[in-house]
Amino acid sequence: MFLPWIVQLAIEPAPAVGVSVYALSCERDIAFQVASIRSFIRHVGVPNQFTVVSDGTYSERSYDLLRRIHPCVRLASLNDMLKNDLPTSVLSYAQSHFLGRKLALLLSLPVIEPTIYSDSDILYFPGGSELRDIVEQADAKPRYLLDSEFSLDPKILFCGQEFLNPVNAGFMMLFRELDWQPALTRLDQYAGNPAYFTEQTIVHLTLHRAKAIQLAPEKYVCTRDDEEIYSDKYIGGNIALRHYVGPIRHKFWSYLG
Repeated sequence: MFLPWIVQLAIEPAPAVGVSVYALSCERDIAFQVASIRSFIRHVGVPNQFTVVSDGTYSERSYDLLRRIHPCVRLASLNDMLKNDLPTSVLSYAQSHFLGRKLALLLSLPVIEPTIYSDSDILYFPGGSELRDIVEQADAKPRYLLDSEFSLDPKILFCGQEFLNPVNAGFMMLFRELDWQPALTRLDQYAGNPAYFTEQTIVHLTLHRAKAIQLAPEKYVCTRDDEEIYSDKYIGGNIALRHYVGPIRHKFWSYLG
């Protein structure tokens, strides 16, 4: 109800940051997506572009709302973003599951400059200014969000080392295109239909193979350890972001600054 009013509210932006940001989302998540973009602009900075990729369900009304947030916001359809040479296994996964479509997008992202992928249920906080410093380091090493739980598909993990430091695929920063092929080979050999966390496991394997650097989990928060209390215990600290995964998604609305 309030979105037409919210998107017209002025944002006091942080300084410009030389990144392109991409998010895949759907009509159901329009309110989350609006809040996420506004928090990025306010606390991280104005990106070169913030591209919202629709899974095909966004209405014209929602497109209009997104356009009105800030001139940096761009809109794209998933089909227009996808590469023409994606493996059959990925296309099949994409046809059957939203996370398969997310994997197809991640494989297709154009990493021409520092590039961030950000799920729609991520909020950014004042500590997010640190991301500008990471961009300026330009060491070309990807950054990843550590998951507090083992949310991976064990059917495509081959050794004990691969079970360590689970990646959460809701946020990543890339400085060059990744080599996805070794992990995709395992997807090609997958027995049965990919599971819920298969996409995240492909990302996990690929980022670790690229020697990605783990973002400090006390600042880049992806945990549900406050699931059973009413308040969001991470609000008020100098965190950079929090990924509000399913069981704690209601806490997303605890902070409206």
